[in-house]
Amino acid sequence: MNNKEIVTRKGLELVAYAGEARSYILEALEDARNGDFSNIDNLMKEAEALINHAHKAQFDLLVTEARGEYADVTLTMVHGQDHLMTTILLKELAVSLIELWKLSKK
Repeated sequence: MNNKEIVTRKGLELVAYAGEARSYILEALEDARNGDFSNIDNLMKEAEALINHAHKAQFDLLVTEARGEYADVTLTMVHGQDHLMTTILLKELAVSLIELWKLSKK
């Protein structure tokens, strides 16, 4: 596998893991908005595990680049980075919103 294929594959991992995590977070937000807090912790834990997998793929890219093994940047990798960063931001905002909705239901 050449360098470009490696970067593209890792980019796809970022997209997949971050995208699935985003789905769990959005489901948790929808449940919280509806006052159903029974499964939110599980959904957020699943999202966090997927974000950790995405971080692993990102770390692999960083280590390989630090070794000087490649310098290719692909659109897929940039797209994956975008997915990861927006998902992390969504998670941080979701935690606050869920807490607010919990307080408002008491």
